Amino acid sequence: MSNYIEYNDTIAFHPGYYIKEIIEESGLTQEDFAKRLDTTPKNLSLLVRGEQSLSIDIAMKLSRMIGTSVNYWLNLQNAYDALIAEFKSQEELVEERKVFEYFDYKYFRDNYGLPDLPRKKDEQIKKVREFLNVATLSVFAKRDMAVSFRSSTQELTQASTIKANVMVQIATNKALKTEAPKFNKKKFEEAVAYALTLTRNHGEFYSLIRKSFNDAGVIFIILPNISGSKTNGATKKVGDNIMLMVNDRRLYADSFWFTLFHEIGHILNGDYGISFETETGEQEEAADKFAEDSLIPPEKYQEFVEKRQYDLQAIRLFANQIERDPGIVLGRLQNDGIVGFDDWTMKPLRHKYKVKTVR
Repeated sequence: MSNYIEYNDTIAFHPGYYIKEIIEESGLTQEDFAKRLDTTPKNLSLLVRGEQSLSIDIAMKLSRMIGTSVNYWLNLQNAYDALIAEFKSQEELVEERKVFEYFDYKYFRDNYGLPDLPRKKDEQIKKVREFLNVATLSVFAKRDMAVSFRSSTQELTQASTIKANVMVQIATNKALKTEAPKFNKKKFEEAVAYALTLTRNHGEFYSLIRKSFNDAGVIFIILPNISGSKTNGATKKVGDNIMLMVNDRRLYADSFWFTLFHEIGHILNGDYGISFETETGEQEEAADKFAEDSLIPPEKYQEFVEKRQYDLQAIRLFANQIERDPGIVLGRLQNDGIVGFDDWTMKPLRHKYKVKTVR
């Protein structure tokens, strides 16, 4: 490392630069000067070459030996450190720009009120960085930055990694601002049972579920999806609480309720992390099974399937019998290959929710 640095037409000298000049003017060898300064030759050599920061102890000794103030030496070190920090910050900005290529600033502007800054990339980066509350956007390129990635996501692209981490960061920041009692598993199980009674309440279900979950220490958040995140939801411990996030990527009744109960299954199994669309493994299978059996009692579903009547009236009747939204039944039949996804006669059964972001 040099004992001075030049950056943006500014030059800052390491204290070692001046110490070297003083040694040369004194006519002493570096070893003799070190002895008079009451330090080791090695320590002085590192300092002169700019490879070691000036300590308060050495600044004090220099002030006594030469007659300068302690602050004189410490200010030299601070000026040098400040320019180094600025230089590293600019280097980091170069890396941030690469990561920011995967961001869509419009998402933050439209959903979270960030200012319109057309063609001002660096200012956009600054605003997004502040909104997400991180020192650099580069952290989102790291696996497990926000929450654990399961082993089945090893081949996840960098774009999906970044976008998934960002979504969890937004949800986590919201959770940190939400007051809730300590997580209580028994109360949460009761809240989950209550949620099952709300699948047909299209207008109020979210506020009702959010409150009942919150009372159990689970902070439920729905976010607008970031295109390309490939996430369905996520769970994370936040202090004494648990954050449960789903996005509006698939907000038809069947996919929404399945995603929600899939994440609930992860929480009840003590398994936290991000759920991606292509994940596999025992943890995912267990969460899927929990969602299936919770939304449609398996014995009753089997009885319904054996009747082989899958028209609109039959599906509605069965849905009423088990007190579920008929779209949930339709989704299960489609997933099991019993009813085709392209059967447009089933369109009246599909209900799509809309999410309004609260800033």
